[in-house]
Amino acid sequence: MSKINVVCPSCLKVNSIPKKDSYAKANCGSCKNSLLDTTPIELDESNFDHVIVNSDIPVIVDFWAPWCGPCKMMAPIFSEVAQKYPLKALFVKVNTQEHQNLGAKFNIRSIPTLVVYKEGIEKKRVSGALDPLRLSNLVNENL
Repeated sequence: MSKINVVCPSCLKVNSIPKKDSYAKANCGSCKNSLLDTTPIELDESNFDHVIVNSDIPVIVDFWAPWCGPCKMMAPIFSEVAQKYPLKALFVKVNTQEHQNLGAKFNIRSIPTLVVYKEGIEKKRVSGALDPLRLSNLVNENL
């Protein structure tokens, strides 16, 4: 059976797990928390590259800021859609106000901007808030 590397949403350690269509249970070998946790992870300069490079599943990055109205509108949608993809896609958030270097590094010109990374490479970028259907379509296109 082939394996995939997934990053633990709790401790960010890389776990190698059997690749399956669905998972009833999967826990981190390090912290023992569930790898099925779909709560979006807040990333910063210290861990962004680690998560992007070590994840075999697509990573959906929401570049946002606390003062941005459309970002606030999209936050619950981002969390809601994330729940549909345990161990299929990893949802992460970058606060561009706190982490301006990351915003600059990835040439984020407007927020919210969603960037899909697959195998460490940017595959798709969409600026502006998305509704649940458009966000789900974006994820499904990149699975």
